[in-house]
Amino acid sequence: MLAGPTAVGKGTVSTYIRDTYPEVWLSVSATTRPARPGEQEGVHYFFKSPEEFDRLIEEGAFLEWAIVHGQNRYGTLRASVEEAIAKGKSVLLEIDLQGARQVKAAMPEARFVFLAPPSWEEMVRRLVGRGTESPEEQQARLETAKIELAAEPEFDFTVVNDDVRRAADELVSLMGLTPHARQSAR
Repeated sequence: MLAGPTAVGKGTVSTYIRDTYPEVWLSVSATTRPARPGEQEGVHYFFKSPEEFDRLIEEGAFLEWAIVHGQNRYGTLRASVEEAIAKGKSVLLEIDLQGARQVKAAMPEARFVFLAPPSWEEMVRRLVGRGTESPEEQQARLETAKIELAAEPEFDFTVVNDDVRRAADELVSLMGLTPHARQSAR
């Protein structure tokens, strides 16, 4: 399970793992937030209306779910995770701190990895640089990030996202898999 503060690069590291390590099953979360440019249904998220999300909550369909940054809901569909585990797959969940705590209660045997930024300044630069949130949303996310950073000791491992490939390889190694050898530049 991978969690960390906003704009730390959880999605970037997870996408790299999905594209580079097909043996890792990456859980696709459901969300009520609108798709960002380039995001695809079922690949990046399952985009749900608030009404659909409520129905799934009532049905107990989520392993975890949370309201993130006070506005949108995100959740991990229980059945898909349980099915992948039953098939013996290496499973990666990329979730927020609230969700991580719920999964830890439900699956304490899982490995919990905190993805940390190389510095606060770099995290702010990444958040502002992606240009997907208004200045008000950016400020709210940074306030949340301060709380999320303080939760690092709750995790089993910390991986610093100073380089996407290196961070992904370290995470894959923590999953018990052997990182792929990199081609050397000639």
